[in-house]
Amino acid sequence: MEMIIDFPGGTRVDAHMGQFTIATDQPVMGGGANSAPTPFATFLASIGTCAGIYVLGFCQQRNLPTEGIRLVQRMEADPSTGLLTKVELDIQVPPSFPEKYHDALIRSADQCKVKKTMEHPPVFNVHTTVTG
Repeated sequence: MEMIIDFPGGTRVDAHMGQFTIATDQPVMGGGANSAPTPFATFLASIGTCAGIYVLGFCQQRNLPTEGIRLVQRMEADPSTGLLTKVELDIQVPPSFPEKYHDALIRSADQCKVKKTMEHPPVFNVHTTVTG
């Protein structure tokens, strides 16, 4: 698996994966144009959207309506480092959603690959290669 990261101008940094581009930028106060989420905001969104795809799949497999279901993600960070210390996912369902599936929704969200990767982080190897 490979992703190409490039610098299209200003403080933008884009990631290219196949036919998709994920654009990031910095806020105005950080010297950017605020034209896209920051890389860290994109990372945070990957947690909730990953859990969400598992919740969606659970509902679709059982023909359960997804209208009115949403996930609310709350984060806490260490003020001295800015690093995450806690992530909470609240799966909110409408009153009509069958109660017998509440715990199963939690178990489905727990299958999120982003969450599992954070629980068992990969080894990072950063290096420089001269090309051209």
